[in-house]
Amino acid sequence: MTDQAGEPANPVAAVRAVLPSLTPAAQAIAHIILADPRVVVRSTITEFSAVSGTSEATIVRTARALGFTGYSQLRFALAAAVAKEPERLVPGDLGPDDPLTDVIAKVARAESEALADTAAQLDPDKLGEVVSAIAAARRVDVYGVAASGLVAADMSQKLLRIGLSSHPFSDAHLALTSAALLHDGDVAVAISCGGETPDVLVPARTAAEGGALVVAITNNPRSSLADLAHHTLVSAGRETAFRPGALASRISQLLIVDCLFVGLAQRTYDKADAAIRVTREATDRYRRR
Repeated sequence: MTDQAGEPANPVAAVRAVLPSLTPAAQAIAHIILADPRVVVRSTITEFSAVSGTSEATIVRTARALGFTGYSQLRFALAAAVAKEPERLVPGDLGPDDPLTDVIAKVARAESEALADTAAQLDPDKLGEVVSAIAAARRVDVYGVAASGLVAADMSQKLLRIGLSSHPFSDAHLALTSAALLHDGDVAVAISCGGETPDVLVPARTAAEGGALVVAITNNPRSSLADLAHHTLVSAGRETAFRPGALASRISQLLIVDCLFVGLAQRTYDKADAAIRVTREATDRYRRR
């Protein structure tokens, strides 16, 4: 999520990712940045203090919490982002009276930006470590509820297709039952947009306590889930009043799952190729009946 200098590669995406973990005062500042980054770009710290209703010290602390050394660096990064892509700020929320033409444009823009932001902050080295762990795992549990449960089911289906033992769980009791049986050599993948869902957190913690390696797929790198995971893959995307469980959040998680799947298929090519061929033949025979 950071560039070579250690600062966030996409400052707006970085703000959105850590928003839930910020203090109330820092959240007020973050909401202004998300609504219109240009407010920061055109404001000195004194002017932004007046606009946000927060002290200059709070603004500096917030900038540091976002990964910058201070307000000047945050301002410069946002200016560079706006200059690079002046139309690519934050798509407006959907309103109750929006015509369908605007609905299509806003939704499509949100999804495409979620994919681009996720790809930009996805660390290939960390992804490779997760691929290696799953490839060598005896068993892979995947936990997720609601919209993230759909992603969990998709991931498990993909792993099964290339011959890896995997089971998705969207029910907390079943997830806990399975997690309690995991041990060293197993992998638990926990998927949660905010990283605070108890139905995902508790099974993931149970799996870790048993010795399993835990992988988190979450929007929030400072969440409880990210804290307990051995590896965290950060997705991008935001939810709004008209799009709870938004496709932007889910599609960014699916991008990570697809990258893991392709990486695993490459790493276990002979086994994966044979498994795909056998499963395709089985389904083809079924359809011909």
